[in-house]
Amino acid sequence: MSENFGNKVIDFNQQLQYLGALPEGFHVINPFIDNLETMEVMRKFYHKFYSDNEQRKFIVGINPSRHGAGVTGVPFTDTKRLESVCGIKMHSAHTHEISSVFMYDLIQEFGGAEDFYKQFYINSPFPLAIVRKTKEGKWLNANYYDDKNLFEMVKDFMILTLKNHINLGLDTSQVYILGKKNALFINKLNKEAKLFEQLKVLEHPRYIQQYKSKEKQLYIDKYILTLNNIL
Repeated sequence: MSENFGNKVIDFNQQLQYLGALPEGFHVINPFIDNLETMEVMRKFYHKFYSDNEQRKFIVGINPSRHGAGVTGVPFTDTKRLESVCGIKMHSAHTHEISSVFMYDLIQEFGGAEDFYKQFYINSPFPLAIVRKTKEGKWLNANYYDDKNLFEMVKDFMILTLKNHINLGLDTSQVYILGKKNALFINKLNKEAKLFEQLKVLEHPRYIQQYKSKEKQLYIDKYILTLNNIL
């Protein structure tokens, strides 16, 4: 297998696991272990859109949701958009994830999935889904920064993961951080590990879809101008 960008990502995902400690009540979901079809559709996605040696810019999320990449293995991609936009059907799961809705509306306006993914690589410093148990015993999505002890426990793993992402062949002169709170923590990691020259911060797709949906077009325009280095 030739070591193009896509094959490097597939190799990264195939070896991905978190073996560190977690605070009580938190759990990590690894879709690549939990569902064989996740590995299959993830491979199809990266073969389809990343089978080259182009240098890409890095868009950094928080950590996957259990309905997005926590199922498909593809960041900000639920099963609906994996099939309707990327042309890859997943049989074992059917998910709708609101961040994926915004991201694929943006991708369409950018010029489509092929153009977008040729220029950008999206992933997270903690690339597996995190869930926390409520008092009622339900599991809900969690972010790596929701709990101080959680962040301290996963911090070294996140720095190592960001370095591994960069080693795929990413442009580190500018990095695009999704979410203002996420950016505060990535900035901390960046000061410690000196990973990126410049951080550009964008509102998180989930925040836009949930709270700013009437202004969605303004945010899509802002994303496009920022990603094209006009803003």
